[in-house]
Amino acid sequence: MQGVPQEVLQRLRAHKQEHVLAGWDRLDDEEKQNLLTQLKAVDLPRLRELYGMHNQAMTMPPISQIKPVPMSRLDPNDKATRQKGEEALRNGEVAVLMVAGGQGSRLGFDHPKGMYPIGPVSRRSLFQIHAEKVLALRRRYGRPIPFLVMTSPATDAETKAFFKEQAYFGLPPEEVVLFQQGTMPALDLETGKLLMDAPGRLFLSPNGHGGTLTALKETGLLERLDKEGIRHFFYFQVDNPLVKIADPLFLGHHLTHAAEVSSKAIPKESPHDRLGNFVELDGRCMIIEYSDLPESMAQVKDEKGHLRFRAGSPAIHWFELDFLARVTHGQGRMPYHIARKKVSHLDATGNLVHPAEENALKFELFIFDALPLADRWTVVETSRQEEFAPLKNAAGPDSPETVRQALSNQAADWLEKAGVKVPRGPEGNVTVPIEVSPLYALDAEELAAKADKTLRINGPLCLA
Repeated sequence: MQGVPQEVLQRLRAHKQEHVLAGWDRLDDEEKQNLLTQLKAVDLPRLRELYGMHNQAMTMPPISQIKPVPMSRLDPNDKATRQKGEEALRNGEVAVLMVAGGQGSRLGFDHPKGMYPIGPVSRRSLFQIHAEKVLALRRRYGRPIPFLVMTSPATDAETKAFFKEQAYFGLPPEEVVLFQQGTMPALDLETGKLLMDAPGRLFLSPNGHGGTLTALKETGLLERLDKEGIRHFFYFQVDNPLVKIADPLFLGHHLTHAAEVSSKAIPKESPHDRLGNFVELDGRCMIIEYSDLPESMAQVKDEKGHLRFRAGSPAIHWFELDFLARVTHGQGRMPYHIARKKVSHLDATGNLVHPAEENALKFELFIFDALPLADRWTVVETSRQEEFAPLKNAAGPDSPETVRQALSNQAADWLEKAGVKVPRGPEGNVTVPIEVSPLYALDAEELAAKADKTLRINGPLCLA
C-alpha cells in the first residue's frame, strides 16, 4: 500500500478497519488523497465507543420525575427588557444562525428548501425573507450582524451559488458565512466496520441538526466570532418565514436571566401535535420528541383544562458563545443518537450491495440535546400566529398554501394595528394575498409609522 502514511495505517489496524484500503493501488492520485482526507477526519475511538452502545435501548426517566417547564410570556411594553436586547445588538454582540441543510423534496422542489419562492405576492424565497430581516436589523442598529447559514453536502454548492447570484440579498458578502454541517461514517451493523460508498470513498451522511453546533467549533467559526466580540447566537430553521429573527425583547429576557440557553415554545393545540415537548427534569430543560412522549403524558390536563405538557418546540433559541464552546468539546459534548438504517455499500469483492433489511448504523446529533447541558435556561411562550408557520409539505398542513396564508395574516394584523381596514373571511383569514417586505417594515410598530391609514385593499398588496 505504497503512499499510505504509516500513522494512518497503524490507526486503521488498531481499530480493525484496514479493509477500507482494499483496492488502494487501483485508485488515482486524487481518489487516494480524498480517501486519506476522509480517514484523517474520522474519530475511530469514538466510533468504536458508539458501536459498543448500539444495543442499548433508550430509556425514559420515570414519569413522576418529569415536570412541565415554566413558561414566561414577554410583555411588549417592557421597555427596560427590550432596551437590554437592543444594547447587545448595538454593541455588535449578536450573530444569526440559520439551519438550511434540507432539500425541498417533500415539496416537490428539487433544490435547497431555502430557495423555495414562498412570498404571497412577490414570491420571495425563504432565503431572501430571512436575509432581508437580518439586513433590516443591521440598518436599525447600525452594526454588523454575522449571518451564518448551515448547509449540507447536498445543498452547499447550490446554496452558495444562489446567494452569490442574488448579491447576498444586500448584505455585505463578508458578513454572510455559509458552512457545512459535519458528516459521520456509517458502520456495518454486524461487525462495526466502516462501510464504503464507492472505491476509495467512505459512506458518510449528515450528522443531524445538532451538527450545526459542532460544525461551528470544527470550522473555527466559534473562535473567530469570539474574537469579533460575538456573545449571543440566535438559532432558527430556514423553513419558518414568520420567525422574529434576533428579537430584542426575547434577547433582553435571555440576558436579564443570565441564561445560557433561552427557547421559544408554542402551546400545543392537541396531544399529538408534531412538535418536540419541552419538559423539566431534575431542574434542567429537555425536549422529548412527540413520537416518544407516552400517551399518559400527552393526554393529561391541568386544573384549567389545558394540556399539562403543552410547550411545543418551534426550534427557536438563543445560545451563549461560551456555552456552545463547552458543549462541543470534551466530556461535556452532546451525545449521538444511533439509528439502524438500510445502506447500500460495497462488499468485500467491490460489488455494490442493496440490502433488503437494516444493515447499518448511522449517528446523529440533535440540537435539543444541548438544552439539558445548560445550567441556566428560560422558556418563553409565543404563538403560531405570531411566529411559527413551517414549510414542510406539498399540500395540506404546513404547505405553501398555509404558509402564504400565515404570512398574509401577519401582514394583515400589522396593517389593522396601523388603522388600515383589511378584508377577512368568516374564519378570520385575510381574503387577498398581502406581503410586507422586512426592508419596508420589520415589525408592526415600524409599519404603523409608515402606513397610509386611508389605504383601501381590494386585491394583492406588497409593501416593499
